[in-house]
Amino acid sequence: MKNVVVGVTGGIAAYKALELVSLLRKQNINVDVAMTKSAQEFVTPLSFQSLSQNPVITDMFDEPKAYEIAHISLAKKADVFAVVPATANIIGKLAHGISDDFISTSVMATRAKVLIAPAMNTNMYSNPMVVENMNKLKSLGYTFVSPGQGRLACGDVGEGKLALVQDIFMEIMALLYPKKDFAGKRVLVTAGGTEAPLDPVRVLTNRSSGKMGIALAEALLERGAEVTLIHGHVTEDLPKGAQAVKALTNEAMAKALQERFSEADAVIMAAAVSDYKVKEYATEKIKKTGETLHLELIKDLDILKSLGDQKDQQVLVGFAAESEDIEKNALEKLKKKNLDLICANDISHGKVFGENQNDVTLYHKSGDIIPLGELSKKETADLILDEVQKLFH
Repeated sequence: MKNVVVGVTGGIAAYKALELVSLLRKQNINVDVAMTKSAQEFVTPLSFQSLSQNPVITDMFDEPKAYEIAHISLAKKADVFAVVPATANIIGKLAHGISDDFISTSVMATRAKVLIAPAMNTNMYSNPMVVENMNKLKSLGYTFVSPGQGRLACGDVGEGKLALVQDIFMEIMALLYPKKDFAGKRVLVTAGGTEAPLDPVRVLTNRSSGKMGIALAEALLERGAEVTLIHGHVTEDLPKGAQAVKALTNEAMAKALQERFSEADAVIMAAAVSDYKVKEYATEKIKKTGETLHLELIKDLDILKSLGDQKDQQVLVGFAAESEDIEKNALEKLKKKNLDLICANDISHGKVFGENQNDVTLYHKSGDIIPLGELSKKETADLILDEVQKLFH
C-alpha cells in the first residue's frame, strides 16, 4: 500500500484538503495528516481523522503512542509528502531550511517526493521573495501544482487560488506511480524460501521471508511490466496483478522457470533456493530411534547457473546473501553464473531475513559497483530496477 502524508497549513483553503484525503483513501492509499496550529483555526483535526482513519498530528511535541519520533517515522513512511494548502510562510521556511514545526521538520527529514500546492493572496503569490523561494524549491526537485485564478477570500481577483483538488490528486498519483518504463517487458521474479523434503513430515528450509522478491514484483507491476512471481514460502501477501506460481522445492522452481524462460525479457532470482537435498528421501516418517540422526546431503541443482548457461537475450539478475568477503564472493558468482547483475546482501549483522530494510551492493558485469546502503526493500527494489532498465539498452 502506498503512503501519502498531507501537511495542512493555515490558509482559508485548508478545508479543500479534506476532499483530497477522501480521494486518496478511495484509491486504497494510506493517508496521514499533519496540521499546523494555524490550520486548526480553519478545520478541526477530527474531520481529517474521520476521513483518513488515522490519528492527526497537531503538535511536534505530543507524547508518542509508541516509542518513535513522529516526524521521523512519517518522513520515512511517506511515498509522497504533500503540503496542501501551502502558505507563503511554509514555502519560505522550506526554501531556507527552517524547521520549527511538524510539517517543516518532516519535509526536511523525508526522502519522499514532496508536492507543494500554494494558496495565498495574489499579491503575495507574485511577490519577488515568494517567487524566488518557489523557484529555489523547484530547482531542488520539489513539485509544485500552480494555483488557479479567480476571486480570492480577501476579495482580490487573480492568481493564488488553490489548484483544483482533482489536479492535485492527479499530480500525487503521477508521483506515486511515475514510471511505466517496463511496459511490454515480461519479467520472472522468484521469492521466498524453498524446502528440501527429508520424509513425508520434515523438510530442510531457510529463513527467507520473500519480502525482497515481493517488493520487486510490486515495483515491476507499478512500472508496467508483465510479472510472473514464482515463489516458495513467503510471509507477505502476494501482489495483485502478478501471475503467481507456487514452487516449494528446488525442482519445482527450476521447472516453473524453464517453462517460461525463453519468453522472458528478464529474470530476477531473489528466492533463497535450497543448495542441498538428502541423498535418499525417506518415504516413511523417520522415527526417533537414538540420540543422533545422520543425514547425507548432496548438492541440488544450481538453478541460477543453469539459466546463465542457456540465456540468450535475457537480463539475468541474482542475489547473494554473504556474511564475509562480500565483494569477492559476489564477483565470483557473477562470473561463474554468467549474470548481468548481482545484488549482494550483507547478512553479517543478522538483519536481512524477515526485515523491512535491506543493505545491498550491486555488482555489474561491466565492473560497476553501486552500494545502495540501508534502505527499505521497496526503495531497494526500485533502484535495482533502474539498473535492470539500463541493461535492456
